[in-house]
Amino acid sequence: MENIVFDRIRKDIESNDVVLYMKGNAIFPQCGFSAAVVQILSQLGVPFKDINVLEDSDIRQGIKDFTQWPTIPQLYVKGEFIGGCDIVREMFETGELQDLMKDKNVPMHDAA
Repeated sequence: MENIVFDRIRKDIESNDVVLYMKGNAIFPQCGFSAAVVQILSQLGVPFKDINVLEDSDIRQGIKDFTQWPTIPQLYVKGEFIGGCDIVREMFETGELQDLMKDKNVPMHDAA
């Protein structure tokens, strides 16, 4: 079972530049931490694939096992695990997230 879930996760993070495993979806986040990461990505104008862990208990637990990271949301950029809400927020505030997106050639559009 774990291999099937891990294969799904690998497929998602390999076939999308930016993936956010979150509670809810980009239109309707269902926790404050997920909403905060969606807001940051939206502010940067970064297109991303949202995966609602509340719709699939295998993915909800599987993503935690995959990264050995206990919390959701989890952000991936070009297949690399970046972190959860606090890390993403801190990186955004210091400009490190913007630099990471540029370094990895992820398109950003000024949403202002």
